[in-house]
Amino acid sequence: MDESLRERVETVAERHALFNAIKHESDADVGAVMGPMMGENPEFREHGDEIPGIVAGVCARVNDLDHEGKRERLGEIAPEMLAELDSEEAAEEQVLSDLPNVEEYEQVRMRCAPNPNGPWHIGHARMPAVIGTYKDRYDGWFCVRFDDTDPETKRPDLDAYDAILEDVEYLGFEADEVFKASDRVETYYDHARELVDLGGAYTCSCSGEEFSDLKNSGEPCPHRDKDPETTREEFEAMVDGEYDSGEMVLRVKTDIGHKNPALRDWVAFRMVDTPHPRPEAADYRCWPMLDFQSGVDDHLVGITHIIRGIDLQDSAKRQQFVYDYFDWTYPEVVHWGHVQVDAYDVKMSTSTIKELIEAGELDGWDDPRAPTIDSLRRRGIRGEAIVESMLELGTSTSDVDLAMSTVYSKNRDLVDDEADRQFLVRDGTELGIVGGAPEFGEPPVHPDHEERGRREIPVGSAVLVEPGDLPEREERVWLKGLGCFRFTRDALQYTGDDISAVREEGVDVVHWVPAADNEPVELWTMDGVVEGRAEPGFVDQPVDAMVQFERIGFARVDAHTDDGSVAYFAHQ
Repeated sequence: MDESLRERVETVAERHALFNAIKHESDADVGAVMGPMMGENPEFREHGDEIPGIVAGVCARVNDLDHEGKRERLGEIAPEMLAELDSEEAAEEQVLSDLPNVEEYEQVRMRCAPNPNGPWHIGHARMPAVIGTYKDRYDGWFCVRFDDTDPETKRPDLDAYDAILEDVEYLGFEADEVFKASDRVETYYDHARELVDLGGAYTCSCSGEEFSDLKNSGEPCPHRDKDPETTREEFEAMVDGEYDSGEMVLRVKTDIGHKNPALRDWVAFRMVDTPHPRPEAADYRCWPMLDFQSGVDDHLVGITHIIRGIDLQDSAKRQQFVYDYFDWTYPEVVHWGHVQVDAYDVKMSTSTIKELIEAGELDGWDDPRAPTIDSLRRRGIRGEAIVESMLELGTSTSDVDLAMSTVYSKNRDLVDDEADRQFLVRDGTELGIVGGAPEFGEPPVHPDHEERGRREIPVGSAVLVEPGDLPEREERVWLKGLGCFRFTRDALQYTGDDISAVREEGVDVVHWVPAADNEPVELWTMDGVVEGRAEPGFVDQPVDAMVQFERIGFARVDAHTDDGSVAYFAHQ
């Protein structure tokens, strides 16, 4: 390569390296730079052996710059590319409408408040996707607060705490702080005592049925007007664990004649006999209800904006009574509808998924058939694809449908460039090879990246093809990367490598693997496990790599063992 061409390669590579690094806010990647650069400059291809080394050097220099330095340099050498990035970012930001009244707050502060009763299903990803994006837009703050004060009906799963934080990270976000409500029980007790002293709460020993009858008829509970001292004593007895489950509750005094019975004197604390699974919280028996615990926490950590489901509208109204007693200002609230996800036979419910796993109907939380984040991650779906799809749903109060085809399309855009091509034959039919065929097939590693070279697949005396690709007698078929063959006498007769057979005569192009030298593969899909045979080079694909099984789809390499390999199907 002469010096002038080298300089031109470096100039073009620098533009694309800066663009790549700024867009993804990370180091420039040689492979990601090579693709668009070679596509725009086909004259570079004859120097494919030298160019990756030049690009690597350019990427190293670009990666030494900080983010602002990269932006400044791109603005100098390719201002139109910087403008393109800025317009893309602006468009992405505006997928979500602005939060209300942000100008009234010094900082936008939000919370993601999961119940850690199990790993997350796909619908759970919407909350961190949206609040993380709002945090970035407003240079704000968000916490993950585990609302784990129900040790009985929504019993916490000890593994779920870390699993949920890993999911938040997988989606591309990091909480500024992490809280566990079960660590803060004494704080809730203190606020309950203060509320009692303000005349805003009373202890009640009515049965659930008795109180329900009174509430629905708009009649006050007989315990409603007891003096604060008695209420305080009985509440302390609750704290000390002197009552059994269902024997005593603490109620917030609201409006017993309120038009919505659900808001009348609601329960703030109740007794629970089942110990909390966290050792640090196992001794507590008096537990706050979610509306009390969450309302107190939102105020204490300075939450300015809450996003919650439309079905939780009553929560804000219940909590407003507590806020009025304490003279607190309630946060801004955005309500949204539920997310429905297609493509799954399994209900998107933590309890349902858990039951199916325990019954052996699912192989685990990462079973491809499970509508969980664990499953998507194991299949090779990028968190970015999920986030982008969730953002496009907006924050409408109507129920919305998430089409998995949208997630797959966005993921395809993210992984296509990096995914090497591979052959995988399912339920293969063996056919002999005759007629002087080449010893090796040489399909490209990636059809859009010639610089990545070609795979060398030994042919041997026979190959496997998929039954649906078997030609009729005397018809021809093109074995990809190998050549043209005529099906005769139960064998494939080599007829040459003239590609015009495909381009002009319409001969079908099919994939194949050698019959003798191949790799057994279990392909885990949403329809079950598919057995297949891959080209021998598949064993060299690293675990976690994305590949495209040609004419089948994208998959994540999961494992290589002495008995064969395992891959998880992502999408076509």
